[in-house]
Amino acid sequence: MTDLIRMERISKFYGKVQALDDVSFSVREKEIVGLLGDNGAGKSTLIKILSGAVPYTTGEIHIRGKKVDIRSTTDAIANGIETIYQDSALVTQLSIARNLFLGREPLTGPRFLNRMDTVTMNRVAGELLRRVGITKNIPTTTPISALSGGERQAVAIARAMYFDSDLIILDEPTNNLGVAETRGVLNFVRSARDRGHSCIFIAHNIHHVFQVVDRIVVLRRGTVVADDIDPKKTSIEDVELIITGMTDEELAGSPVH
Repeated sequence: MTDLIRMERISKFYGKVQALDDVSFSVREKEIVGLLGDNGAGKSTLIKILSGAVPYTTGEIHIRGKKVDIRSTTDAIANGIETIYQDSALVTQLSIARNLFLGREPLTGPRFLNRMDTVTMNRVAGELLRRVGITKNIPTTTPISALSGGERQAVAIARAMYFDSDLIILDEPTNNLGVAETRGVLNFVRSARDRGHSCIFIAHNIHHVFQVVDRIVVLRRGTVVADDIDPKKTSIEDVELIITGMTDEELAGSPVH
């Protein structure tokens, strides 16, 4: 299996603080990679670099073996990378359908009139919401401001589902979601791989990670401490030990809170 994305020796400084130290990270074609680590491990910084939201200090990024320069979110999208953050930016005053197609609206009639195809937008939006597990009959004309946190996250997921990119990055996609919505997100991740796409999946809920990923990478204090963990051959407990850097003896002696 060949690499779709390879980040080589990536370092990132915020002033004198080093958030990432010589990190190499790859995602293969049709692979779901779980990126794990405690708070402050560098996960968010790494994906923000890959998505163009944060510039890296040193290192290189390669897509299908070709070196690319990703310095903005526009660069990332142009290179087939779509990112869904935990706090995905949605325009709260606009409708669900408008947010799903924001900046990429389909047009109808003569192109010089620049008239949006609202019928198509609403139809597709309704189908996508059902695919991510929203069973309530929410009109696609509903403004984002009227939705719950979980419903907003589902809209962001639905947007990535429609604009299938080579790589979809999901940062805490199941956070604040109900059972049905969580199931829809996990099913989406699996179906994305089946359709030939790759994903990076970040979640504090390690059980969700184990349900969908092919490989697990662990960051600790800005460095990669494990990059080839097979969830089918490794227990959740073992991965938790790697994340914390604690031995079984240290964990046994830790106070219970």
